[in-house]
Amino acid sequence: MQRLDQRCILTCPPWGPTVEEITMHPHISCLFSLAIKPGDFAEFKALIAQVVAATRKEPGTLVYEYSVNEDQSVAHILERYNVESVVSHVDITFAPFGKRFLELCTITSLVVYGTPDAEIRKRLDPFGAVYMTPFDGFSR
Repeated sequence: MQRLDQRCILTCPPWGPTVEEITMHPHISCLFSLAIKPGDFAEFKALIAQVVAATRKEPGTLVYEYSVNEDQSVAHILERYNVESVVSHVDITFAPFGKRFLELCTITSLVVYGTPDAEIRKRLDPFGAVYMTPFDGFSR
């Protein structure tokens, strides 16, 4: 196991954080930005109520929140999963809603936080995902 840096070697006990502990993050967070088609917000909101109800049943989904700007033209989705739950959310829970979802909005950006494996990336890459790898910090 490699020590994180010289500072950590000097100030951290030998059992302190390692590179592996920092990069093997147990959660994946996603921030989607969506452009909602003009006049479709009411229908979009009704669809999202169904998506949220289905997602609420997933024990590995930790955060799943939709927010909208004042004129209801832009929405964000904030998602946080246990790393092993992302694929099942995309393939099982969200899949039945995906076609209609993409008819009502356009994904304009997706930022992914964490260390997703190849299977997760395969599902997120088609949306133009930008991956941000953690290098320091903590989560409670």
